[in-house]
Amino acid sequence: MTSNTLKSYFKYTSSQRNGIFLLLFLIIVFQLVYFFGDFKWLQIIENNKEKQQWLSLQSQIDEAKQEKQDYTPKIYPFNPNFITDFKGYKLGMSTQEIDRLLEFRKTNKYVNSAQEFQAVTKVSDSLLNSISPYFKFPDWVTNKKEFKSFSKQNFDKKEKTVVLDINQATKEDLKKVYGIGDGLSDRILNEKEKLGGFVTMNQMNDVWGLSSEVIVKLNEQFKITTLPNIKKININSASIKELMQFPYFSKYQLAKSIVTYRSMNGEIKSTEDLIKIKDFPVEKANTIVLYLEF
Repeated sequence: MTSNTLKSYFKYTSSQRNGIFLLLFLIIVFQLVYFFGDFKWLQIIENNKEKQQWLSLQSQIDEAKQEKQDYTPKIYPFNPNFITDFKGYKLGMSTQEIDRLLEFRKTNKYVNSAQEFQAVTKVSDSLLNSISPYFKFPDWVTNKKEFKSFSKQNFDKKEKTVVLDINQATKEDLKKVYGIGDGLSDRILNEKEKLGGFVTMNQMNDVWGLSSEVIVKLNEQFKITTLPNIKKININSASIKELMQFPYFSKYQLAKSIVTYRSMNGEIKSTEDLIKIKDFPVEKANTIVLYLEF
């Protein structure tokens, strides 16, 4: 590369030189502005944008809070005689008011109106006015006039209750009992099917969800007329697996204890032998024995 060629790279026209000087001037000006300039106004603008974003979010938060404050849980009609601790708490009753109702119910008495409910629990007028519209009493309470006899002869006569065999009862028969709906009637029938039939009305206590009041009603309308034709379990020959298929022996540990007892003591011959077995439900022994073959 010759010297003339190199010199040609550094030859500029007058307008080119002016452009270079202007560029250098602008670079110096921008550097000075950058080092000595005050950019707080940019931060203010940025802060304003962030503040606007927070304000928009705050309005949404306020709306959500307002919706929560305005929300009132839906109350479904219920019989005040069967208020539990949790139900009473949700309704706004105090512990003392709930306890008064529970003590009253222990005497096997019922409140039949909002006024009687207040007299027993001593709830305030404001609370009574808010919850009493949801009280639901049985038809014979709310429509007493329809249930009154039209003559003295009919009034003196007690309506004869038809008592059915619980093992012959249908779902519709069971649902006629106050307090039993689709769910509970299905549970009773499923329990009967698993056992092959009920042998005593005490087995109603084993059906989950049945209250003591409903069990009393069941005993008034149903009974065991004849023992069902049950396929009995041979307690002395059944294997652990076979024993576990019986609802009362469904726990592996109990079924194993029965087999262990047989191997160590010989055949099981009576209820007295059964109650000696570890973990055996002694309180149900008289019921269980009816399903067994010795």
